[in-house]
Amino acid sequence: MQYSSTSRRRFIKHVTAAGALAMASPRLFARPADTKLRVLSIGVIGTIGGADRQTIASHPLAEIVGLCDVDSNALAQAAKEHPNAFTCADYREAFDKHGDKFDAVIVSTPDHSHCSIMTLALSRGKHVYGQKPLVQQLEELELLQRAINARPDLVTQVGAQRIQSEARRATVDILRSGGLGRVIEAHVAFGNGALAGGYYFTDGKLGDPIEPPAGFNYDLWLNGAQYEPCRPNMVQRQWRSWWKYGGGQIADWVVHTTDVLFYAFPELQSPVQVCSRTPSRDLSFFHADRVLSTLTYPVKSDKFANSTCNFYFYDTNLKPDRGQLGIGEGEWKSGVLTIVVCEGGTLVLPPEGPIEIWREGKMTDGMQWPGLPKYESFNHWHAWVDKALGKQTPHLWAPFSVGLRCTEPGLLAVKAAKYPGQVLNWDRASLTFTNHAEATRTIVRREYRPGFEPLRMG
Repeated sequence: MQYSSTSRRRFIKHVTAAGALAMASPRLFARPADTKLRVLSIGVIGTIGGADRQTIASHPLAEIVGLCDVDSNALAQAAKEHPNAFTCADYREAFDKHGDKFDAVIVSTPDHSHCSIMTLALSRGKHVYGQKPLVQQLEELELLQRAINARPDLVTQVGAQRIQSEARRATVDILRSGGLGRVIEAHVAFGNGALAGGYYFTDGKLGDPIEPPAGFNYDLWLNGAQYEPCRPNMVQRQWRSWWKYGGGQIADWVVHTTDVLFYAFPELQSPVQVCSRTPSRDLSFFHADRVLSTLTYPVKSDKFANSTCNFYFYDTNLKPDRGQLGIGEGEWKSGVLTIVVCEGGTLVLPPEGPIEIWREGKMTDGMQWPGLPKYESFNHWHAWVDKALGKQTPHLWAPFSVGLRCTEPGLLAVKAAKYPGQVLNWDRASLTFTNHAEATRTIVRREYRPGFEPLRMG
């Protein structure tokens, strides 16, 4: 079946009917102990797709049975590792023609295509391992949330693999214990900036249109985004810097930097206010860098010092002032940091540690915190496979319900940069900025190309 523009409407009707059937007939059942999880990999190499696919395939009860990628060269390379897997360029074809051949899906594609693929997978009764950030539009937070609510029998996991680190799990236990006193605020530094260039990001200079790479299906890569010509530093890795396709460095890292807060505190649900400050002005094509953003969460809990808790985000090597935090002079251990200020001390955490606990200007090793358990090693990807096979595991830390909570502040911070210095009051329930109609109109949702819309379930 070819998915040209003339067949898209017919395809949507087919997907809707099939999705309804799938929801009426849950796929989970008692499995023999040696049953394998049959997995479709979408986005087979890229910057993380290869690692996702290969690590999941290394589980003794997982089998990659399908490969889907818009890059024929990547597809051919991955097919050498899985010679018996079916291959296709269009994810919709994979579900329509081969849907009975797989139980689960890896989604390691650019951010702007996540929601369309993931909602389709859930509607068809497939377990989903999805890369972060889970969605690219604010409206998609709600669309994906409804999809997972409609299919609570399915196992989801966001690519938050850094929880494998003992330091991150210890941080969660320290914060949960309340031993540092009530939480006052959190500070998060994201590294060197979305426009710095390099492997993942581009420098923000708009080049002239070019032909897509050889063997690359640009129309399918665009997914639901409206057509515009291919340009240098866009499609294969550096889409993260582009306004329509990625989320800059903040959205790219936000799951890895805020996860410990959302694991520790279910009270942190959705921000009610955001204000981003940046000297960037023209954001027609690229995300801002040098972003300072403040997000405000309402909290009704004795674990917090106030009725609100602010998250402060710092991009492009910007960082909070050590003196203001009361931790004295010194060097930061990393450009990426999560800092939690509490009434009884301040916790500082780079991505994999070490944990610093600061009290009255003196630092102690957080791993020496009294009462911490011995942390066993585990494989983040394998935990998803185990859970999807019906096995009990304590290591599925980041289902989509948590991943969406981590994603939301990152999206708000980078999108609010369109209105620098303006306080935007966010209402997740109505998907509106209640004090700013123009922001609601311009940065909450997109108009999707026909045939690539996310499914609206629930």
